[in-house]
Amino acid sequence: MNNYKLSDVVVDAWVQGGPIDLDDLLGSVVMIEVFQVNCPGCFLHALPRAIDLHNRYATQGLAVIGLATAFEDYDKNTLENLQKLVSTGEVIGETYKALNRYDQLSQGKLKWQMPFPVGMDRVVVETEPVTEERVCRYATQVLPDFESRSDKEKKAILQQVKHYLEQKSMRAVTFERFALQGTPSCILFDRKGELKDVSFGQIDYKQAMVEHFLAEK
Repeated sequence: MNNYKLSDVVVDAWVQGGPIDLDDLLGSVVMIEVFQVNCPGCFLHALPRAIDLHNRYATQGLAVIGLATAFEDYDKNTLENLQKLVSTGEVIGETYKALNRYDQLSQGKLKWQMPFPVGMDRVVVETEPVTEERVCRYATQVLPDFESRSDKEKKAILQQVKHYLEQKSMRAVTFERFALQGTPSCILFDRKGELKDVSFGQIDYKQAMVEHFLAEK
């Protein structure tokens, strides 16, 4: 776990409930739910779960923030599509297909709204060249156990990372700063604004973890 703090989260634009100075949230347990607009799993599972935790614990000191990011599909995971989502409930791409398949839409739009602040990660043009050093650095950042892998596994991972970096035209600042592996991801800070957990996908311990840090004074 690195030493990043709540203030290291970068929100480039607030589309709901902002602007917020994150330092003003010190004293609360803060859960940053990181998603992409074009991410079916985020809308089928992670965001409804985040809404549930907000509803359960907001009065006890939990502050939930939805942070949209973009590490792929840069033409879909945009600020414009996030604004449409928040203002009208309109979903796009693979998210629309999945939610429609599972009857999770009403007249083509979300049946629910996010009741907490929502912002957009800072996404900038990628300018760093793809060097061997960068490929290795990225692999060890995303996979803490990279060095313990077999030589065959390392070679395959490095090839995958190189391919990913070569096609990556943009860089999402918060996503990369906290070495997130994909979406949905969750970044949790205690009441002092100190980083306590970074998780990817669906995790069983999220509620228990929130309760644990809420109990700390």
